[in-house]
Amino acid sequence: MTDRYDVIVLGVGGMGSAAVAHLADRGADVLGLERYDIPHGYGSSHGRTRIFRLAYGEDPAYVPLLRRAEELWEDLEADHDGRLLYRTGSIDAGPTDSDFVATSERSCEEHDLEYERLSSEELSDRHPGYDLPADYEAIYQPDGGFLVPEECIVAHVERAHREGATVRARERVVDWSPIADGVRVETDYDAYEADSLVIAAGAWASRFVDALEGVVVPERQVVTWLQPDRPEQFGPDRFPVWNLETPDGRFYGFPVHDLPGFKFGRYHHREETVDPDAFEREPTQADERLLREFAEEYFPAGAGPTMRMETCLFSNTPDEDFVLDTLPDHPQVTVGAGFSGHGFKFASVVGEILADLALEGETDHDIGMFTLDRF
Repeated sequence: MTDRYDVIVLGVGGMGSAAVAHLADRGADVLGLERYDIPHGYGSSHGRTRIFRLAYGEDPAYVPLLRRAEELWEDLEADHDGRLLYRTGSIDAGPTDSDFVATSERSCEEHDLEYERLSSEELSDRHPGYDLPADYEAIYQPDGGFLVPEECIVAHVERAHREGATVRARERVVDWSPIADGVRVETDYDAYEADSLVIAAGAWASRFVDALEGVVVPERQVVTWLQPDRPEQFGPDRFPVWNLETPDGRFYGFPVHDLPGFKFGRYHHREETVDPDAFEREPTQADERLLREFAEEYFPAGAGPTMRMETCLFSNTPDEDFVLDTLPDHPQVTVGAGFSGHGFKFASVVGEILADLALEGETDHDIGMFTLDRF
Protein backbone atom coordinates (compact mmCIF):
# COMPACT_ATOMS: atom_id res chain seq x y z
CA MET A 1 0.00 0.00 0.00
CA THR A 2 1.07 3.58 -0.68
CA ASP A 3 1.58 5.69 2.44
CA ARG A 4 -1.12 8.38 2.78
CA TYR A 5 -0.79 11.80 4.46
CA ASP A 6 -2.82 14.94 4.90
CA VAL A 7 -0.07 17.07 3.35
CA ILE A 8 3.26 16.41 1.66
CA VAL A 9 5.86 19.20 1.64
CA LEU A 10 8.37 19.08 -1.21
CA GLY A 11 11.60 20.68 0.07
CA VAL A 12 12.59 21.07 3.72
CA GLY A 13 14.83 24.14 3.54
CA GLY A 14 14.00 27.54 5.02
CA MET A 15 10.41 27.75 3.80
CA GLY A 16 9.59 24.04 3.69
CA SER A 17 10.81 23.38 7.24
CA ALA A 18 8.57 26.19 8.49
CA ALA A 19 5.62 24.81 6.54
CA VAL A 20 6.15 21.31 7.97
CA ALA A 21 6.28 22.75 11.49
CA HIS A 22 3.12 24.85 11.09
CA LEU A 23 1.20 21.99 9.50
CA ALA A 24 2.21 19.52 12.20
CA ASP A 25 1.43 22.06 14.91
CA ARG A 26 -2.15 22.19 13.61
CA GLY A 27 -2.52 18.44 13.84
CA ALA A 28 -1.99 17.58 10.17
CA ASP A 29 -0.37 14.27 9.29
CA VAL A 30 2.50 15.70 7.27
CA LEU A 31 5.44 14.29 5.32
CA GLY A 32 8.44 16.47 4.44
CA LEU A 33 10.71 15.31 1.60
CA GLU A 34 14.22 16.74 1.14
CA ARG A 35 16.68 15.60 -1.53
CA TYR A 36 19.74 16.71 0.47
CA ASP A 37 20.60 16.83 4.19
CA ILE A 38 18.74 18.83 6.84
CA PRO A 39 20.10 21.47 6.83
CA HIS A 40 22.28 21.56 3.71
CA GLY A 41 24.46 23.97 1.72
CA TYR A 42 23.19 23.46 -1.82
CA GLY A 43 20.28 25.89 -1.96
CA SER A 44 19.35 29.28 -0.52
CA SER A 45 19.19 28.74 3.26
CA HIS A 46 22.76 28.38 4.50
CA GLY A 47 25.75 30.60 5.25
CA ARG A 48 25.51 31.07 9.05
CA THR A 49 23.66 34.44 8.95
CA ARG A 50 20.62 35.97 7.22
CA ILE A 51 19.52 39.58 7.66
CA PHE A 52 16.35 40.34 9.59
CA ARG A 53 15.05 43.90 9.22
CA LEU A 54 11.72 45.66 9.65
CA ALA A 55 12.61 48.82 7.71
CA TYR A 56 12.07 47.66 4.14
CA GLY A 57 13.46 49.52 1.15
CA GLU A 58 11.92 46.99 -1.25
CA ASP A 59 8.29 47.87 -0.46
CA PRO A 60 6.50 49.02 2.72
CA ALA A 61 3.80 46.42 1.98
CA TYR A 62 6.14 43.75 3.36
CA VAL A 63 6.24 45.24 6.87
CA PRO A 64 3.07 43.57 8.27
CA LEU A 65 4.47 40.19 7.21
CA LEU A 66 7.79 41.08 8.84
CA ARG A 67 6.03 41.96 12.08
CA ARG A 68 4.34 38.56 12.10
CA ALA A 69 7.58 36.82 11.11
CA GLU A 70 9.27 38.49 14.08
CA GLU A 71 6.63 37.14 16.47
CA LEU A 72 6.98 33.66 15.04
CA TRP A 73 10.81 33.68 15.20
CA GLU A 74 10.63 34.73 18.84
CA ASP A 75 8.10 31.96 19.56
CA LEU A 76 10.29 29.39 17.82
CA GLU A 77 13.39 30.56 19.71
CA ALA A 78 11.55 30.28 23.04
CA ASP A 79 10.85 26.63 22.18
CA HIS A 80 14.43 25.85 21.07
CA ASP A 81 17.66 25.19 22.91
CA GLY A 82 19.65 27.88 21.14
CA ARG A 83 19.48 31.43 19.88
CA LEU A 84 17.93 32.12 16.47
CA LEU A 85 17.62 35.93 16.22
CA TYR A 86 20.37 38.38 17.15
CA ARG A 87 19.51 42.08 17.41
CA THR A 88 22.10 44.50 16.05
CA GLY A 89 19.95 47.20 14.49
CA SER A 90 19.78 47.61 10.72
CA ILE A 91 21.15 50.20 8.30
CA ASP A 92 19.67 51.00 4.87
CA ALA A 93 22.07 53.44 3.20
CA GLY A 94 22.85 55.06 -0.12
CA PRO A 95 23.26 58.42 -1.88
CA THR A 96 20.96 61.21 -0.71
CA ASP A 97 18.72 60.67 -3.75
CA SER A 98 18.52 56.89 -3.27
CA ASP A 99 15.06 55.43 -3.90
CA PHE A 100 15.97 52.49 -1.67
CA VAL A 101 16.72 54.75 1.30
CA ALA A 102 13.59 56.83 0.67
CA THR A 103 11.41 53.71 0.56
CA SER A 104 13.04 52.37 3.71
CA GLU A 105 12.17 55.60 5.51
CA ARG A 106 8.62 55.46 4.11
CA SER A 107 8.21 51.91 5.40
CA CYS A 108 9.08 53.16 8.89
CA GLU A 109 6.72 56.13 8.66
CA GLU A 110 3.78 54.14 7.29
CA HIS A 111 4.09 51.39 9.90
CA ASP A 112 5.14 53.47 12.89
CA LEU A 113 8.59 51.90 13.24
CA GLU A 114 11.20 53.60 15.38
CA TYR A 115 14.05 54.90 13.22
CA GLU A 116 16.69 57.60 12.76
CA ARG A 117 17.96 59.24 9.57
CA LEU A 118 21.74 59.61 9.81
CA SER A 119 24.24 61.47 7.70
CA SER A 120 27.36 59.62 6.61
CA GLU A 121 29.34 61.45 9.28
CA GLU A 122 26.81 60.62 12.00
CA LEU A 123 26.82 56.99 10.95
CA SER A 124 30.62 56.74 11.08
CA ASP A 125 30.78 58.50 14.45
CA ARG A 126 28.36 55.98 15.92
CA HIS A 127 29.55 52.91 13.99
CA PRO A 128 33.15 53.54 12.88
CA GLY A 129 33.33 50.40 10.72
CA TYR A 130 31.30 52.35 8.14
CA ASP A 131 33.19 54.79 5.91
CA LEU A 132 30.58 55.90 3.38
CA PRO A 133 30.91 58.89 1.03
CA ALA A 134 29.95 62.30 2.44
CA ASP A 135 26.83 62.53 0.26
CA TYR A 136 25.36 59.26 1.56
CA GLU A 137 22.60 58.91 4.16
CA ALA A 138 21.29 56.02 6.22
CA ILE A 139 18.10 54.84 7.89
CA TYR A 140 18.87 53.18 11.23
CA GLN A 141 16.16 50.91 12.67
CA PRO A 142 16.97 49.39 16.09
CA ASP A 143 14.97 46.15 15.80
CA GLY A 144 16.97 44.67 12.91
CA GLY A 145 19.57 41.97 13.23
CA PHE A 146 20.31 38.55 11.83
CA LEU A 147 18.97 35.01 11.93
CA VAL A 148 21.10 31.86 11.96
CA PRO A 149 19.49 29.95 9.07
CA GLU A 150 20.76 26.44 9.64
CA GLU A 151 19.67 26.60 13.28
CA CYS A 152 16.27 27.99 12.25
CA ILE A 153 15.71 25.00 9.97
CA VAL A 154 16.73 22.60 12.72
CA ALA A 155 14.37 24.33 15.15
CA HIS A 156 11.43 24.07 12.75
CA VAL A 157 12.12 20.40 12.00
CA GLU A 158 12.51 19.57 15.68
CA ARG A 159 9.17 21.24 16.40
CA ALA A 160 7.59 19.29 13.55
CA HIS A 161 9.01 16.04 14.93
CA ARG A 162 7.59 16.78 18.38
CA GLU A 163 4.17 17.18 16.77
CA GLY A 164 4.42 13.86 14.93
CA ALA A 165 5.58 14.89 11.45
CA THR A 166 7.64 12.58 9.27
CA VAL A 167 10.64 14.13 7.52
CA ARG A 168 12.76 12.16 5.05
CA ALA A 169 16.13 13.54 3.94
CA ARG A 170 18.21 12.29 1.00
CA GLU A 171 15.04 11.30 -0.84
CA ARG A 172 14.61 13.11 -4.16
CA VAL A 173 11.16 13.82 -5.54
CA VAL A 174 10.99 12.64 -9.14
CA ASP A 175 7.48 13.81 -10.02
CA TRP A 176 4.01 14.51 -8.70
CA SER A 177 0.58 14.07 -10.27
CA PRO A 178 -2.98 14.95 -9.33
CA ILE A 179 -5.29 12.11 -8.38
CA ALA A 180 -9.03 12.05 -7.71
CA ASP A 181 -8.69 12.76 -3.99
CA GLY A 182 -5.41 14.65 -3.81
CA VAL A 183 -1.90 14.12 -5.14
CA ARG A 184 0.59 11.33 -5.69
CA VAL A 185 4.30 12.03 -5.20
CA GLU A 186 6.99 9.73 -6.55
CA THR A 187 10.53 9.76 -5.20
CA ASP A 188 13.66 7.80 -6.02
CA TYR A 189 12.73 5.53 -3.09
CA ASP A 190 8.95 5.23 -2.95
CA ALA A 191 5.58 6.79 -3.71
CA TYR A 192 3.22 8.66 -1.38
CA GLU A 193 -0.27 10.12 -1.55
CA ALA A 194 -1.80 13.07 0.26
CA ASP A 195 -4.82 15.34 0.27
CA SER A 196 -2.58 18.27 -0.68
CA LEU A 197 0.95 19.18 -1.68
CA VAL A 198 3.17 22.13 -0.77
CA ILE A 199 6.01 22.85 -3.19
CA ALA A 200 8.85 24.72 -1.49
CA ALA A 201 11.66 23.55 -3.75
CA GLY A 202 13.65 26.78 -4.00
CA ALA A 203 15.77 27.00 -7.15
CA TRP A 204 14.23 23.73 -8.37
CA ALA A 205 10.62 24.95 -8.12
CA SER A 206 10.08 25.41 -11.86
CA ARG A 207 10.89 21.74 -12.41
CA PHE A 208 7.73 20.84 -10.53
CA VAL A 209 5.44 23.68 -11.64
CA ASP A 210 5.22 24.41 -15.36
CA ALA A 211 3.78 27.86 -14.70
CA LEU A 212 7.02 28.85 -12.94
CA GLU A 213 9.20 28.11 -15.97
CA GLY A 214 10.88 31.40 -16.91
CA VAL A 215 9.22 33.08 -13.91
CA VAL A 216 11.35 31.70 -11.06
CA VAL A 217 14.92 31.83 -12.37
CA PRO A 218 17.92 30.45 -10.43
CA GLU A 219 20.95 32.73 -10.06
CA ARG A 220 24.43 32.06 -8.69
CA GLN A 221 25.26 34.19 -5.64
CA VAL A 222 28.59 34.57 -3.81
CA VAL A 223 29.41 35.98 -0.37
CA THR A 224 32.73 36.46 1.36
CA TRP A 225 34.14 36.87 4.85
CA LEU A 226 37.07 39.31 5.22
CA GLN A 227 39.07 39.65 8.40
CA PRO A 228 38.80 43.27 9.62
CA ASP A 229 41.98 45.23 10.30
CA ARG A 230 40.00 46.79 13.16
CA PRO A 231 37.96 43.82 14.46
CA GLU A 232 36.62 45.78 17.45
CA GLN A 233 34.60 47.88 14.97
CA PHE A 234 32.84 44.89 13.40
CA GLY A 235 31.32 43.02 16.32
CA PRO A 236 27.54 42.63 16.73
CA ASP A 237 27.49 45.30 19.46
CA ARG A 238 28.98 48.00 17.17
CA PHE A 239 28.17 46.97 13.60
CA PRO A 240 24.51 46.76 12.52
CA VAL A 241 23.48 44.60 9.59
CA TRP A 242 23.24 46.69 6.46
CA ASN A 243 22.01 47.21 2.92
CA LEU A 244 23.93 49.74 0.85
CA GLU A 245 22.90 51.09 -2.54
CA THR A 246 25.87 52.19 -4.67
CA PRO A 247 26.45 53.05 -8.35
CA ASP A 248 27.75 49.47 -8.72
CA GLY A 249 24.63 47.82 -7.29
CA ARG A 250 23.22 47.04 -3.87
CA PHE A 251 25.35 45.23 -1.32
CA TYR A 252 24.50 43.77 2.09
CA GLY A 253 26.42 42.53 5.10
CA PHE A 254 26.76 41.43 8.69
CA PRO A 255 28.95 41.79 11.75
CA VAL A 256 31.48 39.12 12.68
CA HIS A 257 29.60 36.08 13.97
CA ASP A 258 30.56 32.43 14.42
CA LEU A 259 33.27 32.57 11.71
CA PRO A 260 36.30 34.85 11.43
CA GLY A 261 35.63 37.85 9.24
CA PHE A 262 32.71 40.10 8.46
CA LYS A 263 30.39 38.73 5.79
CA PHE A 264 28.94 40.60 2.82
CA GLY A 265 27.77 40.18 -0.75
CA ARG A 266 26.30 41.97 -3.74
CA TYR A 267 22.69 41.38 -4.72
CA HIS A 268 22.63 39.56 -8.07
CA HIS A 269 26.37 39.09 -7.70
CA ARG A 270 27.41 38.71 -11.36
CA GLU A 271 23.90 38.23 -12.78
CA GLU A 272 24.57 34.59 -13.70
CA THR A 273 21.48 32.56 -14.54
CA VAL A 274 22.30 28.93 -13.81
CA ASP A 275 21.10 25.35 -13.70
CA PRO A 276 20.93 24.59 -9.94
CA ASP A 277 22.35 21.12 -10.58
CA ALA A 278 25.23 22.25 -12.80
CA PHE A 279 27.00 25.53 -12.01
CA GLU A 280 30.32 26.76 -10.62
CA ARG A 281 29.89 26.18 -6.89
CA GLU A 282 33.49 27.00 -6.05
CA PRO A 283 34.02 30.80 -5.76
CA THR A 284 36.62 32.24 -8.12
CA GLN A 285 39.22 35.00 -8.01
CA ALA A 286 36.89 37.12 -10.15
CA ASP A 287 34.19 36.74 -7.48
CA GLU A 288 36.68 37.74 -4.81
CA ARG A 289 37.93 40.82 -6.72
CA LEU A 290 34.41 42.17 -7.20
CA LEU A 291 33.67 41.94 -3.48
CA ARG A 292 37.07 43.07 -2.25
CA GLU A 293 37.01 46.22 -4.39
CA PHE A 294 33.71 47.14 -2.80
CA ALA A 295 35.01 46.58 0.74
CA GLU A 296 38.15 48.62 0.11
CA GLU A 297 36.00 51.58 -0.93
CA TYR A 298 33.19 51.47 1.64
CA PHE A 299 34.52 49.42 4.59
CA PRO A 300 38.32 49.87 4.42
CA ALA A 301 38.84 48.90 8.07
CA GLY A 302 37.18 45.58 7.26
CA ALA A 303 39.04 44.78 4.04
CA GLY A 304 41.71 42.50 5.48
CA PRO A 305 42.62 38.97 4.35
CA THR A 306 39.94 36.72 2.91
CA MET A 307 38.76 34.14 5.42
CA ARG A 308 36.04 32.33 3.49
CA MET A 309 33.81 32.44 0.41
CA GLU A 310 30.59 30.57 -0.36
CA THR A 311 28.08 30.26 -3.16
CA CYS A 312 24.33 29.98 -2.79
CA LEU A 313 21.32 30.38 -5.06
CA PHE A 314 18.82 33.17 -5.56
CA SER A 315 15.47 32.27 -7.16
CA ASN A 316 14.36 35.47 -8.86
CA THR A 317 10.97 36.55 -10.16
CA PRO A 318 10.73 39.39 -12.72
CA ASP A 319 9.48 41.85 -10.08
CA GLU A 320 11.52 40.30 -7.23
CA ASP A 321 8.36 39.68 -5.20
CA PHE A 322 7.45 36.22 -3.96
CA VAL A 323 5.06 33.61 -5.32
CA LEU A 324 2.62 32.38 -2.64
CA ASP A 325 -0.43 30.80 -4.23
CA THR A 326 -2.35 27.65 -5.09
CA LEU A 327 -2.29 26.35 -8.64
CA PRO A 328 -5.45 27.35 -10.53
CA ASP A 329 -5.85 23.97 -12.23
CA HIS A 330 -4.85 22.02 -9.10
CA PRO A 331 -6.03 23.89 -5.98
CA GLN A 332 -4.74 21.06 -3.81
CA VAL A 333 -1.19 22.20 -4.70
CA THR A 334 0.33 25.22 -2.92
CA VAL A 335 3.50 26.94 -4.11
CA GLY A 336 6.03 29.06 -2.21
CA ALA A 337 8.79 30.21 -4.55
CA GLY A 338 10.73 33.11 -6.08
CA PHE A 339 12.11 34.64 -2.89
CA SER A 340 14.62 36.67 -4.90
CA GLY A 341 17.42 36.93 -2.37
CA HIS A 342 15.39 38.61 0.38
CA GLY A 343 13.10 35.85 1.57
CA PHE A 344 14.69 33.99 4.47
CA LYS A 345 13.67 36.53 7.10
CA PHE A 346 10.05 35.75 6.14
CA ALA A 347 10.40 31.96 6.41
CA SER A 348 8.50 31.70 9.69
CA VAL A 349 5.45 33.54 8.35
CA VAL A 350 5.73 31.98 4.89
CA GLY A 351 5.42 28.60 6.60
CA GLU A 352 2.27 29.83 8.29
CA ILE A 353 0.84 31.07 4.97
CA LEU A 354 1.68 27.82 3.16
CA ALA A 355 -0.04 25.87 5.92
CA ASP A 356 -3.11 28.12 5.64
CA LEU A 357 -3.34 27.60 1.90
CA ALA A 358 -2.75 23.85 2.10
CA LEU A 359 -5.35 23.24 4.81
CA GLU A 360 -7.92 25.99 4.21
CA GLY A 361 -7.31 27.20 0.66
CA GLU A 362 -6.96 30.77 1.94
CA THR A 363 -5.08 32.88 4.49
CA ASP A 364 -5.81 35.95 6.60
CA HIS A 365 -2.45 37.42 5.54
CA ASP A 366 -2.55 39.90 2.67
CA ILE A 367 -0.76 38.04 -0.13
CA GLY A 368 -2.43 39.72 -3.09
CA MET A 369 0.92 40.94 -4.43
CA PHE A 370 2.26 37.37 -4.53
CA THR A 371 -0.27 35.68 -6.81
CA LEU A 372 0.99 33.55 -9.67
CA ASP A 373 -1.40 35.07 -12.21
CA ARG A 374 0.38 38.44 -12.10
CA PHE A 375 2.82 36.94 -14.60
